[in-house]
Amino acid sequence: MSENDEPPPEQSKRQRFGRWLWARPRRWFLFGIPAGGFLAFVIGIGFWISFDTTVKATNTLEFCTSCHSMQQFVFTEYQNSSHYNNRSGVRVICSDCHVPEAFFPKMAAKMKATVVELPSHFMGRIDTEEEFNAHKPAMAERVWARMRATDSRECRSCHSYDAMAETLQNRQAVRRHSLEYREATGRTCIDCHQGIAHSLP
Repeated sequence: MSENDEPPPEQSKRQRFGRWLWARPRRWFLFGIPAGGFLAFVIGIGFWISFDTTVKATNTLEFCTSCHSMQQFVFTEYQNSSHYNNRSGVRVICSDCHVPEAFFPKMAAKMKATVVELPSHFMGRIDTEEEFNAHKPAMAERVWARMRATDSRECRSCHSYDAMAETLQNRQAVRRHSLEYREATGRTCIDCHQGIAHSLP
């Protein structure tokens, strides 16, 4: 058979069938790309909503004070502080001071609470007032050290040096809040304002 001769009809049908057989999966695969992308998008949105809801729920005052040790020891101190009741009517809750606002530091704080603090709670490390008072100095030092390391980041998420009314402060407070004093001493909010939300150990 010469090169110009047409293939037999049977062979032509087989070729057409082969092309059809291989073409359909390719079309289904191409359809699967946008369908899979849409499905991944929907799952991602659902995951993010669940994740965001969980993070917000674990930042509430009710959640933070739900365990026995917090309710019995820490919450009572907090209720007697100016962060709980004050003349301006602005209430600061646990997460405002103990959970960073930025995403990655916030996730680091959440992970630390999950890995370190929850096991201690469930193992009954602090079950009595005596145990709480025994551990309180070390816990306070850890928090103060963290706040010094971040230049009292959580304090300054609410308090601003620019918004302070110097006429309502005494001379010593005005001097210590000045940029010159802070640069000269390297001191930050927590160095002067310990015991604001909790009694000193």
